[in-house]
Amino acid sequence: MKALMFGWEFPPHILGGLGTASYGLTRGMAMQPDMDITFCIPKPWGDEDQSFLKIIGVNHVPVVWRDTDWEYIRQRFAKVNLDPQDYYDFRDHIYADFSYRYVNDIGCFEFSGRYPDNLLEEINNYSIVAGVIARTKPFDIIHAHDWLTYPAGLHAKNVTGKPLVIHVHATDYDRSRGNVNPDVYGIEKNGMDNADHIITVSNLTRQTVIEKYHQDPAKVTTVHNAVEPLSQEILAIPDKKGVKDKVITFLGRITMQKGPEYFVEAAAKVLQRAPNARFVMAGSGDMMNKMIRLVAQRNIADRFHFTGFMKGKQVYEVLKASDVYVMPSVSEPFGISPLEAMQCGVPSIISKQSGCAEILDYAVKVDYWDIEAMADAMYSIITYPAMHEFLKVEGKNEVDNIKWEYAGQKVRHIYDQLLNR
Repeated sequence: MKALMFGWEFPPHILGGLGTASYGLTRGMAMQPDMDITFCIPKPWGDEDQSFLKIIGVNHVPVVWRDTDWEYIRQRFAKVNLDPQDYYDFRDHIYADFSYRYVNDIGCFEFSGRYPDNLLEEINNYSIVAGVIARTKPFDIIHAHDWLTYPAGLHAKNVTGKPLVIHVHATDYDRSRGNVNPDVYGIEKNGMDNADHIITVSNLTRQTVIEKYHQDPAKVTTVHNAVEPLSQEILAIPDKKGVKDKVITFLGRITMQKGPEYFVEAAAKVLQRAPNARFVMAGSGDMMNKMIRLVAQRNIADRFHFTGFMKGKQVYEVLKASDVYVMPSVSEPFGISPLEAMQCGVPSIISKQSGCAEILDYAVKVDYWDIEAMADAMYSIITYPAMHEFLKVEGKNEVDNIKWEYAGQKVRHIYDQLLNR
């Protein structure tokens, strides 16, 4: 089974959970001996782990042909019975407005590998290159991860006729608290409408896809995310010992989707009862300055720490130095970070509005807006050793059995069904 996947991030260079999930799922799928995965990303850095898949840098694929090749391209269009005008539109699109910002001297589009101001242009350029890749690589099925790559997946499907699976890691309803960007919604809806099957990371997201994007429930399957086993390097990080103060941590993007203000408000209430507690907000985002001001307004700045963006080993160093982990997300399609915390033996508090709440029995669940309940849970875990120990032991046992290998088997079953159909 050969899968051509389109993604936007891949470790170790990630900006959020998309890259982590892409890595875990592909690694889990690669445990199937006949699984062959080619994974495309806009801009690889050269240090990605390619031991279980092949990575193609979209920025390394030429999209400009020599003039002598245009007759060949025209003939290819004729073979698939497309309107001749499509050939000219395609050629003109390739040649139109080439600036050094987008195309280098060997005819490849340039990509930032991030989320730049011209993101929609990069998405469009990615889709053009996807058509080139699809024409030259052998594969059985197309798999596009998140809205940024849906146009690429659709282009690959259109030029090859191969079935397309799109993987919804989040929707704009999650990211915007309902204030949806019409351009993003249009890309998401078009991808869902034209995909052969849709995978969502939780039942919460599945309902959003069905209700907000008007998709046939029979076309949408939930495959919950999982967590990677801890490496020896991570296991070697020392646990928190001999530190009197209790540390409660928020780790993630500091954006309105993640509910950081609820964490700050709950922290202020906990400090009224437990003045020796410390709070860490690890991450970056457009609400960071607002959170710094809120902490100052609540007069808790001496007990509150902002670390900035963290990745890789740094994430686990923060987790292992924590007594409690909190994810107060307003709308979280899944949320891998609580699983990572529980792996490290850190009791976790999660919002009921998160996908991972569907599969975790040994995390404390509260409504994101219920600051009183969140503060009570924080205070109880740092005050009662028996409760802390119970959640630590049972939580770790639980997440150790949530494996990417199992998620990969579910995805493979979807592939097989589509190809057999």
